[in-house]
Amino acid sequence: MKNAFVGGLLAIMSAAPAAAQDYRPVTDKAEFLSLLAGKNLSNRLYAVNLAVSPDGTIAGTGAGWDITGTWSWQDGFFCREMSWGGDPIPYNCQLVEVAGNDMRFTIDQGAGDSASFRLR
Repeated sequence: MKNAFVGGLLAIMSAAPAAAQDYRPVTDKAEFLSLLAGKNLSNRLYAVNLAVSPDGTIAGTGAGWDITGTWSWQDGFFCREMSWGGDPIPYNCQLVEVAGNDMRFTIDQGAGDSASFRLR
């Protein structure tokens, strides 16, 4: 059931029109950390709340399941590996974009699906 939920979650979150806001790329780790300082990534519709820490850890919850992982910054991309409720989410480097208090992550260095979060 969780796998079906994950697929649906990613499909719905990536279906939002990109033209609704003017996103700009974040390619610098220091800027990324500055944007996240004291904030979590949140998507209330799907009950996702993530803390991305400067020490390279990711922790939070999504739809009632624990999310843990690690991340690094490589060649202008956010690269992460995570586990959601014990299920692995494979390593992937993602394009990060920001528009106001919204942050969007696009897998496969910007060539794949996207997920948007509010900085709270």
